[in-house]
Amino acid sequence: MFPALSVSAASGSSFCRRLKMLRKVVMMRRILHVKGDVMCTLVLLLLLGLLLYTQQVLLSSGRTGPALKLEIHGSTSSSRTLLGARGGKGGKGGRESQKVPSEPQLPLCKPEPNSEPEPRPQTRSKSRKKKVVETKPAGKPLLAPTMPPFDFEGYLREKDNRNFKLLIDQPEKCDVREEEGGGGGGGGRGGGGSSSDAAAPYLLIAVKSTAADFDKRQVVRQTWGKEGRFQPGVSIRTVFLLGIPRNRSALPLWDRLLAYESRTFRDVLVWDFEDTFFNLTLKETHFLEWVNSSCPHVKFVFKGDADVYVNVENILEMLQGREPEEDLFVGDIIVHAKPIRRRSSKYYVPEFLYGGGLYPNYAGGGGFVMSGHTARRLSSACRQVELFPIDDVFLGMCLQMIGVQASRHQGFKTFGIPRPSAAPHLQTFNPCFYRELMVVHSLSVPQIWLMWNLLHDPKLSCHNRTSLRSRAFKWRGRGSAEGEADYGDKRALFAH
Repeated sequence: MFPALSVSAASGSSFCRRLKMLRKVVMMRRILHVKGDVMCTLVLLLLLGLLLYTQQVLLSSGRTGPALKLEIHGSTSSSRTLLGARGGKGGKGGRESQKVPSEPQLPLCKPEPNSEPEPRPQTRSKSRKKKVVETKPAGKPLLAPTMPPFDFEGYLREKDNRNFKLLIDQPEKCDVREEEGGGGGGGGRGGGGSSSDAAAPYLLIAVKSTAADFDKRQVVRQTWGKEGRFQPGVSIRTVFLLGIPRNRSALPLWDRLLAYESRTFRDVLVWDFEDTFFNLTLKETHFLEWVNSSCPHVKFVFKGDADVYVNVENILEMLQGREPEEDLFVGDIIVHAKPIRRRSSKYYVPEFLYGGGLYPNYAGGGGFVMSGHTARRLSSACRQVELFPIDDVFLGMCLQMIGVQASRHQGFKTFGIPRPSAAPHLQTFNPCFYRELMVVHSLSVPQIWLMWNLLHDPKLSCHNRTSLRSRAFKWRGRGSAEGEADYGDKRALFAH
């Protein structure tokens, strides 16, 4: 009997061991199963991160799909328009530039305010898939990640072509007739001078514009840019500065339309270079040459944009006692501004184009005032200074060359009017506030029209008036727009 019991005990012990081993195996399988799930999750996360990294690398290198390509071009359309149009300045003028484009052009998602919309290339015979393939220039990789398709090297090769034909001229613009009466709505304008100054305008208003912006020109003609004689010896003349449209198919018969406008209003100057952002420097140099040749005896010059509101009465009062044969340059002066190295900015300038750490002091292009003497000196200096793609900075370089110190006046708001952070409920679109200013940038056509009528309403009553016109100038100690700011992108009435 004892051997049988021992055998039974041994078999029971073996069974227990097997049972324990089976439990361990089950537990190990459960643990491995959980660890396997964790490992799979980690692997999937790793793969996802790798895919995102790869997509970012492809996006940075420019090898993207059509949607991404359109988005990149839409965000940097100004730089593309600027330097792309610069190719039109080589050799025989801007009209031949579109025959051999430097690279295929894409339709913009949202065109810039001061530039023409770009044409939609090759839409007749090319399929959608084919167009996507052709958005990348063959054999010409992008210079750096996220860099806009802007040919700076081509710009450097062709920028010395700075003489373009004047297509529409106003040779009698500066001939002031003695029998002229006052301009309606501007009877309050005043200034110095005498009847012997009738041979030339006291103030010449020059407004940068484009062919398609007829509504902006018209509201300027009917409001602050109105011509006429407002006191003896104080006559005002207005001209609009234009190039030819970059996308001429978007404005059919543009040349005939501008010819009709010129015959009607006699205030349009058109040159044979493409009207783009970087070509604003050409607009600057050609206008100064026109002043030197066609309006050499003008006393003072105001130059600005079409989307500004200007209190011409305040400017005339500021100029009282100023000698037109002395140097004078007044505006919203920007000091210690650094070149923008961010490629997504429309003000991007590479180091090989400008290696300096700071720009010279310059005035915001929304509007500034200079004497006729300074304008004539600038005309000579700008022929010697190497062209620079940003017109405001270029004019600052010319001022530096002739040794003229630009003066800052707090009445020039070329970056719009910021709403006070301490009192955000205050309305900045207030005629009593605009009444004390010289220039306010970034207003729409209805806002300019409304502000003009509000300020010339005989029922307007402003209490607690703090006049800026009690003194000729009121200075600020420091400039604005330092560092990497995108100068001029703020909108009036909405900036904080």
